Amino acid sequence: MKLAVRNVLRNKRRSLVTLSAVGFGFAAISLFRGYTDNMYYGVRESSIRGEGLGHLTIYKAGWLVKGKLDPQRYMFSNAEIKQIIKTIEEEKAVIVATPQIHIAGLVSNGKISTIFMAQGVIPKDDKIIKGRWGTFRPVQGELLSEKKDYGVEVAQDLAKYLSLEPGKEGVVMATTLAGQMNAMDMYVSGIYDSGSDATNDKFMRVNYTYAQALYDTDKAEKIVVLLDDWQKTEPMRLRLSTKLAKAGFAVEIKTWRELSVFYLKVRGMFDMIFLFLFSIVLIIVVMSTINTMSMAVLERTKEIGTLRALGLKRRGVSLLFAMEGGLLGLLGSLMGIILHCAAWSLIRVLAPTYTPPGISTPVPLVVHLVPQSLLVLMICLMFLSLIAAIIPARRAAGQNVVDALGHV
Repeated sequence: MKLAVRNVLRNKRRSLVTLSAVGFGFAAISLFRGYTDNMYYGVRESSIRGEGLGHLTIYKAGWLVKGKLDPQRYMFSNAEIKQIIKTIEEEKAVIVATPQIHIAGLVSNGKISTIFMAQGVIPKDDKIIKGRWGTFRPVQGELLSEKKDYGVEVAQDLAKYLSLEPGKEGVVMATTLAGQMNAMDMYVSGIYDSGSDATNDKFMRVNYTYAQALYDTDKAEKIVVLLDDWQKTEPMRLRLSTKLAKAGFAVEIKTWRELSVFYLKVRGMFDMIFLFLFSIVLIIVVMSTINTMSMAVLERTKEIGTLRALGLKRRGVSLLFAMEGGLLGLLGSLMGIILHCAAWSLIRVLAPTYTPPGISTPVPLVVHLVPQSLLVLMICLMFLSLIAAIIPARRAAGQNVVDALGHV
């Protein structure tokens, strides 16, 4: 080890170039890993809380296939809702279980009409599900409230198109579950930003009882369940499936992952980018280490011959060069950690923002500090550097002692 350290320090310029390649590569990968970790967290929380999906969504068996064709048959009755929620809330990990109903139709300001889609929610339960995400996209005016059943929240672009603002009134029209046309007055309680260009001109949020009245039903389409930890999602699905089946309810339970197509696509895209970036850095690190070790072998031919003449075996020569490569990987990774922490601190201080495609509001650029990823990456780069050093090390160990001593 002492010889390996001295050999690394012998040619400082060449070692510094290799350390820089490893260090900057390490910092690039780790910073992007921290960024993707934040992206996964943001998209996950946006799906669970921002979209109001919760961790689990419970449908009556058959709803996902035939529910749109025969909604009356595949919706939960009021009695079923109460029994199912009572059964669910017996679990300690459940924060809230709430019924919801999705509606669609036409909304009018009295002069012009356009299509809308809305989620009928119980305001107090929805506030729990949204959590701090309820303030991430602020409402201009008032939030939904049980005190105003006919109060609605209108998405920003939809409100702009219909010239609606808090305090104004309008009319919504939709076909009831029985196939009859129904119209109801509405009061604009607030204006909000849905966060997506694709939905900001179509979405509304209404009271659960208001949505039921528009569809002329006392039934619910689904029951949304929020847990105290997203990692309990799959175990809780299995537990609730068994428990509800024993209670006589035929249900289908979907997780937020299955319902949020956006999350799966974003994760797949960033995983592919991360793999591509890691591959580039891997090639740079391996080639830099091979180049450094090859030059060292060429310059130290007489030294290798002397070591062999003193009794050092071929395996010892290979081990020496491998240790030098591993040492370069270790020192380069330590440099990378310093660069990572410096860049991470700078980003936290400057707090830059950007607007992603399809998103209507700027979002902060956040990079998470993920210690376990830094440790794994350090081990990987040390191992790669060590492996890369084996190629010239084998060549060094295979030299003839007499030829090596006479090398010019």
